[in-house]
Amino acid sequence: MISDERNVFLIAHHLSLITRFVLHQHLLSRALEGKREDFVRFDRAWREDVRDYVRRLRALDGRSAREVAEALSATKEPGAIPSDELDRAGKMVIPFGRGFRTHEEARRWAIDALCDRTTFAADGSQLTPGRDVSLPVAAVQVGLFENSHTRDGKYQKDARFLIVSPQELLEEYDDRSAADTIVGLKRFELETEVLCEWIESKRDWRTRNERTPVAFFDGTLMISIALPKTKLQDAYIAAIVHLVKLSRDAEVPVVGFVDQSYARDLVWLLDTLDSNKSSKRSRSLFDAQLLHAAVEDEPPILNAWGDRTAFCYCVRKNSSEAFKDERNGKPLVGFVYLQTTGESAPARLDVPVWIYEAGLLDDVVDTVRAECVTGLGYPYAIEAADEAAYLSGRDREQFLRAIQDFAGRANLPFSVSRKAASKVRRR
Repeated sequence: MISDERNVFLIAHHLSLITRFVLHQHLLSRALEGKREDFVRFDRAWREDVRDYVRRLRALDGRSAREVAEALSATKEPGAIPSDELDRAGKMVIPFGRGFRTHEEARRWAIDALCDRTTFAADGSQLTPGRDVSLPVAAVQVGLFENSHTRDGKYQKDARFLIVSPQELLEEYDDRSAADTIVGLKRFELETEVLCEWIESKRDWRTRNERTPVAFFDGTLMISIALPKTKLQDAYIAAIVHLVKLSRDAEVPVVGFVDQSYARDLVWLLDTLDSNKSSKRSRSLFDAQLLHAAVEDEPPILNAWGDRTAFCYCVRKNSSEAFKDERNGKPLVGFVYLQTTGESAPARLDVPVWIYEAGLLDDVVDTVRAECVTGLGYPYAIEAADEAAYLSGRDREQFLRAIQDFAGRANLPFSVSRKAASKVRRR
């Protein structure tokens, strides 16, 4: 039994912790209050920007794609160029045209949209070297998930594992490249490699009379570059451009899904179209915010579940020349924004231009909608791949133990800090 004196000590100790926490909260609240006017001014200016840009975006309704393209022609990189979907729809929003009273109705529609259609996703995780090991070594694991959506429930869930050696970490790139950045590149390259292998396997889907297969990439297909360029940036661009071109050449769709996009291609488009040079240009407004904002009691531009924007060619500022199609000089990648939930901002879908020009966009977007019904607002295929790729803290300890054992067998100099070794022994 704990003595009364001991109880008093424990109570006093816990009270001291609570007091420190309350004090921190008090300091935080006071610091926030001290910046109240900054937040209010920012919010007021942001709301004014939203009203202005929503008005300008709505003004595109009724204009032809050719008229808009001509107005943009003097600018090399206007951000985005609307496709002729703008003509066919007469506005920037393409309605889904269906409503579901219950989630069960939505699921029945999704089952029909996905039945006998193969979808695939790859996602990665990584273990980076820390200060508790003497030898720079890292690992990447990429999970993959293929679902044939057949009546027998056939699917494949697997993973690929890659060791990043000391030479790759220390010698392949310039001195500005941190180890975790290099590991991130290796993860990115393995993700795109796995996707490319799957695309190759589906190359002749038409001759087999299969429904359009769709691969999901968890992220953007359009990489902006920062100057001066580095070998690392070139490697990222090379990997993603190879994926997009293979998708084009094999005629197997791939979609880059961005759940919370900070792209500003539509904002840049509107800035380019605005001939009033005195107009204020927003630095804090993103496309997804613009499309989701309700202004002056009007609903957001993208309001109903399943609605999307007209397809736009992506001609982004600071993009690499590699994102141009070498055959015709057109952009390789375009995009739409898709409302995948009832409340949140829309997701951005990066879509290779060939998909739109081949007439497959509606089929591909329906596939994304159906996957998001199954995944409750997020593509289920990506969720499943992420689960297959996940590496926990326990996995890291097992990784260290395996490296230590390997180094011992190979007579390599390798040591783990006492703290890390203790964790390995105890777990």
